[in-house]
Order: sequence, then C-alpha cells, then structure tokens
Amino acid sequence: MAKEITSRSENYAQWYNDLVIKADLAENSSVRGCMVIKPHGYAIWEKMQSELDKMFKASGHSNAYFPLFIPKSFFSREAAHVEGFAKECAVVTHYRLKNDPSGKGIIVDEDAKLEEELIIRPTSETIIWNTYKNWIQSYRDLPLLINQWANVVRWEMRTRLFLRTAEFLWQEGHTAHATREEAVEEALKILEIYSTFAEQFMAIPVVRGVKSESERFAGALETYAIEALMQDGKALQAGTSHFLGQNFARAFDVTFTNREGKLDWVWATSWGVSTRLIGALIMAHSDDDGLILPPRLAPLQVVIIPIYQKREQMEAIAPIAQKIKADLEKTGISVKFDDRDTQKPGWKFAEYEMKGVPVRLAIGPRDVENRTVEIARRDTRTKKTIPLEGVPDETRKLLDQIQEQIYQKALKFRNDNTFRVDTYEEFKELLDTRGGFMLAHWDGTAETEMKIKEETKATIRVIPVDSPGEKGTCIYSGKPSKRRVLFARAY
Repeated sequence: MAKEITSRSENYAQWYNDLVIKADLAENSSVRGCMVIKPHGYAIWEKMQSELDKMFKASGHSNAYFPLFIPKSFFSREAAHVEGFAKECAVVTHYRLKNDPSGKGIIVDEDAKLEEELIIRPTSETIIWNTYKNWIQSYRDLPLLINQWANVVRWEMRTRLFLRTAEFLWQEGHTAHATREEAVEEALKILEIYSTFAEQFMAIPVVRGVKSESERFAGALETYAIEALMQDGKALQAGTSHFLGQNFARAFDVTFTNREGKLDWVWATSWGVSTRLIGALIMAHSDDDGLILPPRLAPLQVVIIPIYQKREQMEAIAPIAQKIKADLEKTGISVKFDDRDTQKPGWKFAEYEMKGVPVRLAIGPRDVENRTVEIARRDTRTKKTIPLEGVPDETRKLLDQIQEQIYQKALKFRNDNTFRVDTYEEFKELLDTRGGFMLAHWDGTAETEMKIKEETKATIRVIPVDSPGEKGTCIYSGKPSKRRVLFARAY
C-alpha cells in the first residue's frame, strides 16, 4: 500500500488532509463543505458514541430526538442566540420543484412557498425549549435530562474534513432544572464527563475552564470547555457545556410551580461534542506512517497477518490464527484475521499501520514450527516474538500499555509546550516560534482580548477552573490582573 503522506514537519495541514484520505476515514462530497464519512471513520465515531452514551445514561440522562427543521420565528425569541448563528443558517423556503415550462430543467415551484421559512438546525435549543413548555408544569417534572444524537448544519465558508464542515454529527444535551445551583452543577458534571472521556478513552490531556464573555456560546451565561493541544502547537476545543440561566425558559415561556407553590422560570443547560473529536484524535497522536489510535477507541484492536508462500503453509497457519482470534474475542478484544490472498504481507502491514490498528500479530511457517507469534505495536513500531500460549495475556497487557503510553506522550508534549509568559514580546515570540499554550495575565476587558486576537490571532481558550488566583499585570495593557488565563492559536 503506497503511503505518500506529506510529512508533518513539512506541511502539517496537508499531512492532516492526506491522512484523512489515505486512512480511509472520510472524503469531500459533491455538496460544498460536506463530507462523506467512510466506514473506518464512522466506526471510530460509533466507538466514541457508544462510550459517551454509556456515560450519559449512567449519569441519569435519556436519549430523545427532535425535528431537523426549526421555524424561523423561534430564533427571534432569544436575541443573543439568533445573533450568534444567523450568518451560518441554511433556510428552507419552498417544498416543491417542477419542470421549467421552457424546457431548461427543474425549477422551484413558486406556488409551493412555505408560509413560514424553516431553519435547518444549527443547534436545537429553540425547538427543544418550545417542546419543554408542554413537558414541564411542576417541580415534580424536574430535572429533565435529555440528550439527542443528531446532525446539524452550519454554513461554514472555509471547511476541513472533520474539523469544520457545513454538516456534522454530534450529540447535544439539553437539561431543565428547578434551581440555578442544580443547573450549574449539571454543566460542571458534563464538563467532567467530557474530560474523563478525552483523557481515558481518547488519551488526550485537556485543560478544563470557563470561556471569556466574548467566547461564550450564543445565549449562555457561562460556557465551560475542555481544550486540547495538537501536535502543531494549536489548541482544539474538544467539548463545551453551557449554563443558559433562564434565558431560553423566558424566551419560550417555560415556567413551573416550585415547592413553595410559586411560579418560576426553569433553569437550563446545553452541551455537546461532535465528529470534530475524530480530527482531534488524528492530530494529537498520529505520525507520518498513518493513524495512531488509542486501543479503547480503535474499531479494530488486533490484526493477524499470515506470512506464507505456499498453500500448504497457509493451511498450517490458518487454524492457529483462528484459535488466537477466538481466544482474544472471548476477552472482548476486536480482532481480524486477514487471510486475503490478493495482497502480500508487506502491503497489509502498511495498510493497518495507516489505519492505526494498535497491535499486529504475524505468523509464518517458522512460527508454526516453534509455536511462536510475532507481536508488534503500532505506536512505537517495536516488535518481539512470544510463545503462542502467551498471546492472550500479552496482547491484553500490550493494549493497556499502549493506551497509557499514548496518553503520557501527549501529556508530556502538552507540558513541554505550556509556557508562563509575563511580557507581550515574549508572548508573541513564543507563539511564532513554538506555539502551544500560553498562561498569561489579562486585565479582564473585551477590548484587550480583541486587540490581542487581532494582532496575534491568539484567543483566550479558557480561564482554567483549577487555576489559583494569582495577581499580576496584564501582558498587553499593563493593568491589574486577578489570574492567568490560557491563550493559544486554535482550530
């Protein structure tokens, strides 16, 4: 299998695009800005979806589904929300086509114009809170903890596979609560779920924090987020959880009778992660030979490749490989025995390296004689020969080691590329020469934040939630600062 991937050090953006295509994850479609997620890419998303869904349900949430189309009038009810999404909305105006009488093809039937135009959902707060009005009357109906797995459309002008597309897949949670305290607790609980998933499954260390006012979700009182550092020194927002206050309840008149018998507005949260996480997975771990997938999210964890020249050699190898496959599958490991005779072993090695399969087992005629197997790990490209009887235990142990060592490598990279800076000159120099996370003092004003963004393209990613108060001087304005915040250039 020809690799032909641009080197990361040569052109990181091209390396990423090459890898998405060569690893058979996705491709551009004939619809501008939209992608086709191929089976290998979708299998990774299914693994993510499965693990997150378990975590959501374990914390009391249930799945539901709401309409793709949202009446345009709904958006006008929450001013900040409509302002945040107006430029990205795709609008449905008609419901029928017809043949052009002049014979020039198909045209819109102007007699089939909708009475009210419909927005293809960029997010679902408005349609869901309009629905919740009918579901909530009393404190006994609360909390309402709902999640949906869906697709959304945001008409992005500049798109990149997985990272930013006009249509993408995601989950969006929407919860309703009786008190402010419960809603804030919910938003922070979800932040921890996202953090746990990123670190324990994606093997990506993240910084937890709250967004500055200018970086908040449209219509939120607070936005909490996790930020990850990619191998090119840029940040990637890997999940957000929003405390919406009572804004959407007021906009859609969602009230409830509280325990004291008084009428009150419901408190709300919303939160989500998307197929952008696949982009994060690629950029955090992979190399010039292809994907490196953490075993807990790899659709295929082990591949067995026979090495033979004659048919009788293959006949001796196959029963051993099938027994190994069955033994590993009994322990919950996903395994493929690639017995295709249309490709040579070297081609298969390259294919599975490209696709990021964590462990490769190779069996040849000499292994049959010696009752041994060659075991190789994708992340370090190291291999060794082990006794046949030790394959199940060694494979499980190796998968656990790979998961942990991938995380530790990413953590070391993040730590080595996180800088405490005290001057604007140092800030700009490090951004240009190293990239990474910059912990710097900020005076808390939107004006300073915007000036820094305009001059350096760096934004405040988060104000870390576990950052102790540390008085200092803003790197840009010289005014007093209460704590350091996390700056970076970002995707």
